[in-house]
Amino acid sequence: MKKKLNQESGLVWQVAEIGIVYRNKIPISEQPTISSSKDAEKVFREHWSNDIEVLEEFYAIYLNRVNKPKGIFHASKGGLAGTVADQRIIFGIAVQIFATSIIIAHNHPSGNLKPSNQDLELTLRLKQSGLILETPVVDHLILAPQQGFYSFSDEGRL
Repeated sequence: MKKKLNQESGLVWQVAEIGIVYRNKIPISEQPTISSSKDAEKVFREHWSNDIEVLEEFYAIYLNRVNKPKGIFHASKGGLAGTVADQRIIFGIAVQIFATSIIIAHNHPSGNLKPSNQDLELTLRLKQSGLILETPVVDHLILAPQQGFYSFSDEGRL
């Protein structure tokens, strides 16, 4: 880290400047409204990688006040049976783009839609963090590779 002398106060530490950039190339009027878990599934599947049958991945859709997506973020790509979802990153992005709610999703390459204990624990942690930050997680989807999904919200578990 560079040091710089300041005549008035002596030694001053220089630090990096932080900037926030959000670029939306699609007018908000053309964005779909996500009003159901099925709507969210459609958006996630349009952005999911071709590895959905092989590797577990985690995504987040960030919504505005009228449930239009501000953006989608590919949070992680894991292995055959798991992936990492870092809530600091997920909510850090939500704060940066002024999202008002979040829908999260991950896939089970096996096609089994039953939430694991890890899925339940993660959902609870993210739900609690969202409440603290006033950016609620409104749904968590588990996607099967070809078709079908599990919605924590539809099942009353969120």
